[in-house]
Amino acid sequence: MARKQSEYLADLLGDDEEDGAASAAPNVDTSGTRDKAPSPVPPSGDAPDAPRSSRRGSMTLLGRESALARVASGDVKQVTQMQLDPARVRPWAGNARSYEHLTEENCRELIDSLISEGGQKVPAVVRRIQDDPDHDYEVIAGTRRHWSISWLRAHSYPDMRFLAQVVDLDDEAAFRLADIENRARKDVSDLERARNYAAALKTHYGNHMTRMAERLKLSKGWLSKMLKVASLPDDIIEAFASPADVQLKPAYPLAQAMDDAGRSKAIRNEARALAREQSSRRDRGREPLPAQDVLRRLMEAGSERTKTAPMVIRCGGRPLVTVKSSTRQGVTIQLHSGTGASDEDIMDAVRSALDRLEDEGRGLQP
Repeated sequence: MARKQSEYLADLLGDDEEDGAASAAPNVDTSGTRDKAPSPVPPSGDAPDAPRSSRRGSMTLLGRESALARVASGDVKQVTQMQLDPARVRPWAGNARSYEHLTEENCRELIDSLISEGGQKVPAVVRRIQDDPDHDYEVIAGTRRHWSISWLRAHSYPDMRFLAQVVDLDDEAAFRLADIENRARKDVSDLERARNYAAALKTHYGNHMTRMAERLKLSKGWLSKMLKVASLPDDIIEAFASPADVQLKPAYPLAQAMDDAGRSKAIRNEARALAREQSSRRDRGREPLPAQDVLRRLMEAGSERTKTAPMVIRCGGRPLVTVKSSTRQGVTIQLHSGTGASDEDIMDAVRSALDRLEDEGRGLQP
């Protein structure tokens, strides 16, 4: 997020409105030393012959008393920002973002920005932990910043520090704060968010979807669809080249189709064939099957028309191989011409057809 940071993560979930008051935000380094605030300017009513040191001391005291009074009244919020060693900070398990899938490539823009600006401009949000001897804090919002600072420290920037604001939040508030940040992140996939919501529904909201939707200020219907997509089993997800290919709108009908017990078995069989095909393509350095082709084949599996229609293997929407028949005597296939497909694409389609026949119990018998 750019500045505003979703109004700095919805003012850290604060419910109180501030009447234009500035936040007091002393910087704190890892040794706990705070930057000294400038001394207040003495009012004109001070006696001109008062000793300079006496005037400064009395006004410093008055300034502190005034600042404390404003904090106590709620006009000013004190914010502690710290420069941390990222090695002493761990990602929070309740965040939707998959820390394991962060790489130099997908964090490159942020890394370049940190280098050019000499560090972070927007602090992450962390909370203290007590149960881990190897870490002192965990990241609630700012996982990519934490990963990028850690990467820079290991690659020629050992003095980079992780700028963070320390807050005291329970798990439910931490979840809402992380969700605010992730909604604006295109690199957090629909599936990651859906599964994160499903876990939070049980952990934080007692399986009450209406309550969860109200707390997150989400449409109940939209949240229901996200939770449905989260129910897709891993063997279905493995049919896709990446979990990021599983998007809400096209995946929702697939999740609904899995409710049909008879059709679910056919979809799982097709998913296993697709997973083998994707693996074979990766091993040979080939481009993976696109998400639209995977979804089409999964949705066709077990549908009424596929019970009578011949099996057709497509690539990029074009038919490459059609299975004309499969009997004890053998399998008859048709290779389509004029598709522009390479020999390797055609061979991949033939292998996929044989895998699907095997899963359906109609494969070549030894």
